Amino acid sequence: MSGIGDAFDKAKKAAADHGEKLADGVDKAAGFAKEKTGGAHDDTIDKAGGAATEYLRKQAAKERGEDGGADGKG
Repeated sequence: MSGIGDAFDKAKKAAADHGEKLADGVDKAAGFAKEKTGGAHDDTIDKAGGAATEYLRKQAAKERGEDGGADGKG
């Protein structure tokens, strides 16, 4: 199981180091999903994309030791 923990630690570090690139990826994925669903689920996709982006930003801040991720959640 330590392999999974190591992979998760690497993912958290990547989020801290490359948060904006990951957020851009979330935006692109949301756009793709909207296109494929023909607009039928845009509100849900926007909500999920926003939550994913916020999570990435909080994790990046927490990993860097900034106050933005120190709310004890997540």
